[in-house]
Amino acid sequence: MLIRKEEIKDYDMIYSLVKEAFAHAKHADGNEQDLVNALRNGDAYIPELSLVAEIDGRVVGHILFTRAWIEDTAVLALAPLSVLPEFQRQGIGISLIQEGHKIAGQLGYPYSIVLGSEKYYPKAGYQPADTFGIHAPFDVPRENFMVYRLNDQAPAIGGTIRYAKEFG
Repeated sequence: MLIRKEEIKDYDMIYSLVKEAFAHAKHADGNEQDLVNALRNGDAYIPELSLVAEIDGRVVGHILFTRAWIEDTAVLALAPLSVLPEFQRQGIGISLIQEGHKIAGQLGYPYSIVLGSEKYYPKAGYQPADTFGIHAPFDVPRENFMVYRLNDQAPAIGGTIRYAKEFG
């Protein structure tokens, strides 16, 4: 498996992949593929943090981290993470997360925030965000709003996350 930065030639494949990955997801609104396109064209987009997983030349997974804010500190929002259904449960998603975390740390971001499965994201080291004093701008179950500290020297921060406007 090769994990690399997305390229323009991947955009159509990523659109289809995200749509297929979320087609039968328990918590999905059906617009995740359009969100990826909107974020890619917005101010929060970080090209180095839009990654694909490729197997035998086929894009089978995608992850996107975009800039968000807690007070005046830039953090990352992980959304969405997509793996084609026939490639799920093979470690591709976790590999994409880990590579994203590595790059994000090198870029100097202190934290990554995710709204997602309490059964999945803790496997990648995510913890409830409220234990860090970080809160969502909307009502969400505590166990689904999580944070990952990208750098051991990251300063303690607290407050409500402000997502890119494309999240709505």
